[in-house]
Amino acid sequence: MKKTKLTVIVDNIPQGDIKGEWGLSILVEYEDKKILVDAGASGLFAENMKKLGFCMEDVDYATLSHAHYDHANGMVCFFKENRKAKFYLREGAKENCYAKKFFFRKYIGLPRNILTDYADRIEFATGDYRLCDGVYLIPHKTPGLQKIGKREMMYLKTPQGFVPDNFSHEQSLVLDTDKGLVIINCCSHGGAVNIIQEVMATFPDKKVYGLIGGFHLFNKSEAEIREVARKIKSTGISYVCTGHCTKERAYNIMKEELTDMLEQLHVGLTMEF
Repeated sequence: MKKTKLTVIVDNIPQGDIKGEWGLSILVEYEDKKILVDAGASGLFAENMKKLGFCMEDVDYATLSHAHYDHANGMVCFFKENRKAKFYLREGAKENCYAKKFFFRKYIGLPRNILTDYADRIEFATGDYRLCDGVYLIPHKTPGLQKIGKREMMYLKTPQGFVPDNFSHEQSLVLDTDKGLVIINCCSHGGAVNIIQEVMATFPDKKVYGLIGGFHLFNKSEAEIREVARKIKSTGISYVCTGHCTKERAYNIMKEELTDMLEQLHVGLTMEF
């Protein structure tokens, strides 16, 4: 039996005296390894880890789901409190993510200069990347994701100018558990259903059990939210846990469609598989 336990370190929803923020951070305990997925929007994740009984120095690997500030701003704090673990980013991750509003573009990317200041601590994952036994980092394989970037008004700054984000900096952490494959993708910008299908195609001989993360539905209509929920259900997975950029309104709508297979992320939540 594989020991697999997940603890939510940061989410929008706090728990008691343990604060939340607009961001996400999850600690994975897989067999004898501890894997940090994202570091939230500040150093809050470090405070919460201590309150939840974890030691930053014990983390063996850190991974970044995508190159946005609300998942990456705690990276510097991580490097200061953990001197050994590498931080694994997708090879497309750069300091070049922007959000557009009217004629203005706001930087929403990685902490400035982190790729050079901590170059010795950062690893870039390419292709289907095996992090350790039973743990993988899987990139997007769905074509045309720049259409989503344009719709969400998210852009990448390139030498040729601003182009719609194709989310080449986004990756899924996939855990091979006793219940099947469990996917963590903290914002799922490339589409929750696309992500499930990508992992199914990558591991055709394995069952995908669940998907955990934000689904970026806070700005979607009720009809769009219901369609996403129904498509997730049609994939045949058994468990969904969402929060952060899904937000409460979309969660409640999804709950009507997914009923008992849906759980809400919040600080301190634990999941075992």
